[in-house]
Amino acid sequence: MSERINIMQYDVPGLENLMPELGQKPYRGRQLAEWLYLRGAQSFEEMASLPRSLRQVLDERFVLFQPRTLEKLLDPDGTVRYVLELEGGVVTETVALRSRDRLTVCFSSQAGCALGCIFCATGGLGLTRSLLAGEMLAQLTVVANDSADMRISNVVAMGQGEPFANYDSTLAALRMMNDAALFGVGARRITVSSAGLLEGIRRFTDEPEQFTLAISLHSCEQRVRNYLMPGLRTQPLDKLHAALLSYMQKTSRRPSLEFALIEGVNDSPESLASLLAFCEVPAPGFHVNLLSLNAVADPLQGPALHRAPAPTLARFERELSRKGVSVTRRASRGAVIAAACGQLASRFAGSVSDA
Repeated sequence: MSERINIMQYDVPGLENLMPELGQKPYRGRQLAEWLYLRGAQSFEEMASLPRSLRQVLDERFVLFQPRTLEKLLDPDGTVRYVLELEGGVVTETVALRSRDRLTVCFSSQAGCALGCIFCATGGLGLTRSLLAGEMLAQLTVVANDSADMRISNVVAMGQGEPFANYDSTLAALRMMNDAALFGVGARRITVSSAGLLEGIRRFTDEPEQFTLAISLHSCEQRVRNYLMPGLRTQPLDKLHAALLSYMQKTSRRPSLEFALIEGVNDSPESLASLLAFCEVPAPGFHVNLLSLNAVADPLQGPALHRAPAPTLARFERELSRKGVSVTRRASRGAVIAAACGQLASRFAGSVSDA
C-alpha cells in the first residue's frame, strides 16, 4: 500500500473533488472540512456524520494530524502565544490578540523563514518547511477552541514565514478562513503581510477577493534595506514601488507599509525623506504603520539593534501626517511573552525530534 498523505493539504474544493474518487458525493467533502477545521476532529472515526465506509477509506489513505499545543503563554495585555507541533514534529507558532470587541489571529504560513531579516527572530531559525493550507486553518481552530467567549474577527498572515513564498497554500487557507460555512472572517479583515516578494504581489493583485495587503518595508534606502532584509536583495525597491502602484490602481485598495524604527539604522532625516518620497503616490495611497523595534535575543548579524527613541517616532509620524500620508503609531503587544512582531522563535524551534 502506498504511503498515506496528510489530509490537511486539501482545501474545501479539493476535498469535494476527492469524494467521487472515494465513491462519495461531492458534498461529503464539505462535511469533512467542517470536521477537520471547525470541530478539530482528532480521528476519522469520530466523524459520525460521514458513512462508515468513507471513514474507513480515509483512515487507510490519509494521515490526520491536528496541531498539538506544546506551550501556551499569556501576556499581561491579554495576548496569547501558542507553540504548535505539526506532522513530523515540525513546530510553528500562532498568536491571538484580544481586545474588548475583537479577536485577531496572527497565523504562520511556514515553520521558520528563509529570508533572514536581521531584526526578526524567526529569520534566525532558517526554513524548516512550508505549511499546508489546512495546517494554517487549523491554527484558527486552536484559537477558536480556546476562546469560546469570542468569535475570530480578524486574521493576519504575520506569524512565522513569508506567505508569498508559500503562495498557493496560503491563498487556499485564506479562502477557507473567509468561507461562511467555516470561520466566515470578512475578506477585508484578512491581511497578508509580505516582506515584498514581487511575483506574489503581482499574483495577489489579480485575486478576486478583497483581502488586504501589508508590506514589511523598514527602509526606502536600498543599501539599508539590503542590510536589514538580505533575503530581499533580488527584490529592489523601485520594482516593489511599481508593483504596489499597480496593486492600488487595479484594486483601489490601500496597502499598509510596516516600518520598525531602529536607532542609528533607519531613523535619520535621510531615512524619513526617502520614506516620504516612496509615499508620494496617487490615491488611495499608502497607510504607514510606525513600529517600535521589539527585542530579539540573538540578532542574526552585526551589533545588537535598538529601538529608536519615542521622539523619533513622533517626528516620523508628524512629518508623514503633514505630507498627507495616512499613518498610525502602532502599539506593541505580547512583548512580555516574545509574541510581538519579529519575536517568534520558539525554544522548540525546528522540529521536536531535533530537540
